[in-house]
Amino acid sequence: MTLSTASCYPESTATAFEMAARLGYDGVEVMIWTDPVSQDVEALTRLSDYHGMPVRSLHAPCLLITQRVWGADPWEKLRRSHQAAERLGADVVVVHPPFVWQRDYARGFADGIARMAEETDVVFAVENMFPLRARGRELSGYAPDWDPLTGGYAHFTLDLSHTATARNNALTMAADMGERLAHVHIADGVGGRNKDEHLVPGRGGQPCAELLRGLAADDFGGTVVVEVNTRRAVDRTEREADLVEALTFARLHLAPTSAPTSAPTSTPTSAPTSAPTSTPTSAPTSAPTSTPQPSTVPPSPAHP
Repeated sequence: MTLSTASCYPESTATAFEMAARLGYDGVEVMIWTDPVSQDVEALTRLSDYHGMPVRSLHAPCLLITQRVWGADPWEKLRRSHQAAERLGADVVVVHPPFVWQRDYARGFADGIARMAEETDVVFAVENMFPLRARGRELSGYAPDWDPLTGGYAHFTLDLSHTATARNNALTMAADMGERLAHVHIADGVGGRNKDEHLVPGRGGQPCAELLRGLAADDFGGTVVVEVNTRRAVDRTEREADLVEALTFARLHLAPTSAPTSAPTSTPTSAPTSAPTSTPTSAPTSAPTSTPQPSTVPPSPAHP
């Protein structure tokens, strides 16, 4: 099970690696955003080595708040994400469909993604997004569409908070993606208008357990990433409790021999100091409003 560094926001990328290791995750997905460490491959390599946390995937800087990260050219962002993934040993780059105002990028997006995929073993997994609703109308902020199934891409990321916001059936979408489903952001949502909630799985209305059990039954070979929103946690203890609950839920329902009918009913009250012993990527949507707790990048192993 992989932890998205976005799940630890507003804590730093460096802190996310430390949390992932201490709470018992198997690796991390790095959200490349305004934190300079998230953009620095050498720093990420040191963090990965120091904490024993492999970087399984990268989320390209394609959010509204990352429009200037690695320059303004969206193709350059993908090229740099690709290069970073190869250097870090990551298997997947998560990418959103283009915004509607990125007209040139949108026109060549499908073909461009296909060409890049032919040059590497790194998978470019296009993520399902959601429309905006206002005054009874439904508008897409993405081109050619917020639904990547309309684009004929080779690989997909399925995000269950986004299916809640879009009012999609997550199980149907997963079935339609079929073997092209390469990556899953496990989260939950109630599906309020224009609300991308990224709740801890089991706290919303999405079929998180059913999806995970289906992936286990199908011997899913991709990566499942916990990508939840912990910004409202009152302190680090509460944040870590949410991350432990999400990890426990995912491992429980991904276990090949288990067939639970509901999510765990108890919520941890404190973060453990080792991996959970029971049987078993939210990406920020706005610029930081507070300064994350400081956390430093460890020195190179050659110079402790």
